[in-house]
Amino acid sequence: MSTNSAPAAWLTQESYDRLKAELDHLSGPGRTEIVARIEQARSEGDLKENGGYHAAKEEQGKAEARIRQLTHLLRTAHVGEAPADDGVVEPGMLVEARIAGDIETFLLGSREIAGDSNIDVYSEKSPLGAAIQGMKAGDTATYKAPNGKDIAVEIISAKPYTS
Repeated sequence: MSTNSAPAAWLTQESYDRLKAELDHLSGPGRTEIVARIEQARSEGDLKENGGYHAAKEEQGKAEARIRQLTHLLRTAHVGEAPADDGVVEPGMLVEARIAGDIETFLLGSREIAGDSNIDVYSEKSPLGAAIQGMKAGDTATYKAPNGKDIAVEIISAKPYTS
């Protein structure tokens, strides 16, 4: 018997509300629109040669997968205010760090917090994320990269992420 003991994703209330609105749309009007497109394409005849039908079915599959992903995320997420501006690295913080000699800025937490932003995001469950949680500016650590190499990281700053 296996149990999933992975910690829940942390989301701001704004992120939660945005994702809930997306889920509501996809599982309501979005689903209805796709079904209507499938029915329209189906009425056009031979399904083997019907590109519109196949495109709509593919879109339906992607939408259903996103609905499942959002449902799980929203059911298990820890929703709260942005973390305190205390310089401690934790989910929801924008972290500036020197990683293997290069300075990088990234969000620690769920990709969903960042929304449409193009900021880099590292999960708190990733090797880097796990290694730096709880650290402050000036703290150093190493973590094992997927290729097996030890990588040095030094925290420069950590502040609450605002979208």
